[in-house]
Amino acid sequence: MGVFSSVPPGADLPMHARDLVRMHEAVIGGGRPRVRPRPLVSRSWSRALSLGLAADGMNTRDSVPLDEVARRRRASPLRHVVESLGQVLGATSDTANMLLVVTDAEGIILWRAGSPAVKRRADTLGFTEGSEWTEARVGTNAIGTALAEAAPVELLAGEHFEQGQHPWYCTASPVHDPRTGELLGVIDVSGPALTLHPAIAALVETGRRLAEAELWRHHQQGLDKLRRTAEPLVAGMGGPALLVDDDGWVAHAAGIAPGERIAAPSEGQILAVPGLGACLPERLAEGWLVRPADTARQVRLDLELGHAPMLRMRAGDAGWVRTVTPRHAEILVHLHATGPSGLSAEALSRALYGDAEHLVTVRAEVSRLRRLLGAIVDTRPYRLASGVGLTVHKGLE
Repeated sequence: MGVFSSVPPGADLPMHARDLVRMHEAVIGGGRPRVRPRPLVSRSWSRALSLGLAADGMNTRDSVPLDEVARRRRASPLRHVVESLGQVLGATSDTANMLLVVTDAEGIILWRAGSPAVKRRADTLGFTEGSEWTEARVGTNAIGTALAEAAPVELLAGEHFEQGQHPWYCTASPVHDPRTGELLGVIDVSGPALTLHPAIAALVETGRRLAEAELWRHHQQGLDKLRRTAEPLVAGMGGPALLVDDDGWVAHAAGIAPGERIAAPSEGQILAVPGLGACLPERLAEGWLVRPADTARQVRLDLELGHAPMLRMRAGDAGWVRTVTPRHAEILVHLHATGPSGLSAEALSRALYGDAEHLVTVRAEVSRLRRLLGAIVDTRPYRLASGVGLTVHKGLE
């Protein structure tokens, strides 16, 4: 069995599934079960009970209209990998009993693939496109619990909070953007409980790795296309400059080594790029040309703390003022205090949360901060870039 399997090694599947249903009846009824819930299941049931969800029926489903599903599909990077995921599932021997589901980061089901029979069974649970499959809506389930736990999850029969889900197994894994670590959604394979096979967890894990590899390949292809398209312009250009995509990923650098990414460009908005100073991005057909707007190369930042922290950038005569979140302000303060040696993800987690258990959250927060500030914040380890000076002011609460 996989490392997150719901079936203990050597257990008889039908007998174990029946034990889990009895466990659910005992725990929800206030009794003492012969089989105790796994810690992951106990945590999830506690969350569901605290939300006032019903275990003996089907809680009210919430869904978005189909036009909103279509909009979310177009916006989701996972649209590039859905077909490949379907091919992975199609290569297995029991596709008649398997349902592949892909959600976005909010747990909204965007895609389903499977036989008409298994889809009809899922329809009776509201397990359909547009439905929000989070713990807050439908209780303990692999998709919602994977989102809540930020980890792969497999659930069988009575481990689901709702009795209506007991005839099912579900195995899910979160998918992250390989460029930033940002959560993109969840891949789930579900089916009748007694058809669960040890290979299902490996299948879902293979799908996750495939998805993230495909997303990275698509990203590289985009940068390659940008380089080819802008090659005539770059070839005849003098002085330092960058060629970047819409998210600030660097396709080409001349006269500067900025790292992999700068802040996402925006029309008419000055960018602060270490080594280039203040830059005014110029729109190209496939991306952006970023060149210095000032001769000053040093970037000065002033962070004013308070209820709504403010960050000011100065580079020569140019600059900007932006509001940052209290968490982003806290990250900048820690990076400033640490200096050039920087902080690992674990060390930053301890500084922010008091432990090293919030690595996913830390990486996501730094990713969002880098989208705002780009190369001002370096990675591996996290630190302020060379050529960036930060002054912290306490401000008024």
